[in-house]
Amino acid sequence: MSEEKVITPEAEASIDAVQVHKAEGATKKVLGYEVPIGTEVGAQEGMTRRRFLFTTGTVGAGALLVGQGVLAFALPNNVVAYPTAKGALLVDTKKCANCTSCMLACSSVHYGEASLALSRIQIIFDPFAQYPNGARQAQCHQCKDPKCVAVCPTGANHVDTANGNIRTVDARKCIGCQKCVAACPFETSRIQWDPKTKNAQKCDLCATSKYWSEKGGPDGKHACEEVCPMHAIKYSEKPKEDGVADYEVNLRTTDMWAKWMGFPAGDDGEFTYEQLVAKGLVPAAKPAAEG
Repeated sequence: MSEEKVITPEAEASIDAVQVHKAEGATKKVLGYEVPIGTEVGAQEGMTRRRFLFTTGTVGAGALLVGQGVLAFALPNNVVAYPTAKGALLVDTKKCANCTSCMLACSSVHYGEASLALSRIQIIFDPFAQYPNGARQAQCHQCKDPKCVAVCPTGANHVDTANGNIRTVDARKCIGCQKCVAACPFETSRIQWDPKTKNAQKCDLCATSKYWSEKGGPDGKHACEEVCPMHAIKYSEKPKEDGVADYEVNLRTTDMWAKWMGFPAGDDGEFTYEQLVAKGLVPAAKPAAEG
């Protein structure tokens, strides 16, 4: 679903606000309510055209924009390009055991308490689904085109250039409008709502939190990855695309998981032909006759 930040003639003539365009009629659930996707950004907070031009800068293509805490490049046709995040978390949904260790570790390092509600990675579990569709991790993709950053009216949701261009939230600037929660294109939203502080929160790859005494961030330790007993979470360089399928990978191909522990090593959670042969469930293919 494409999206670009533009100033429409209608908005300029009427409320003089910044518009964010999305699929017409699209909605998503936020805190149990159906919220329209594509509401005006800035109208409620007084984000006038003059203020928008001041905060983003009226400069030409290729120039660096520093406004509202967002570092980006201005390109032709009102397109804004954000610097790519250094890396992101990849997951193997076929290995996830729904133990929620990652969630408890996440909230512990960030808030000092083990709370599933405060975790910045979520586990979606369907007790009625058959393997491998029962459990699924929902982690931030550190998107190349971060909708959450684009819609934030205060710059709280921004690109942190000091920590590998990760997309993160500065709680001191967050006004609790939840536009970023609604803007996230994934279901479940990768932006969570902190009911205690009334602020948005998201994965920062532990940049602001240490795992024990070790440094976090893109080049450091990540609590969820470290504690996962199934090794179903792995930090990696950012995939080329931002789709869910690009972040759900096969981490079962090593001998430890496929051969010794008997995990199905197929990409879709199935046993491979080699595994079936090794278990004696199918006959081995006969070599082709020569000549």
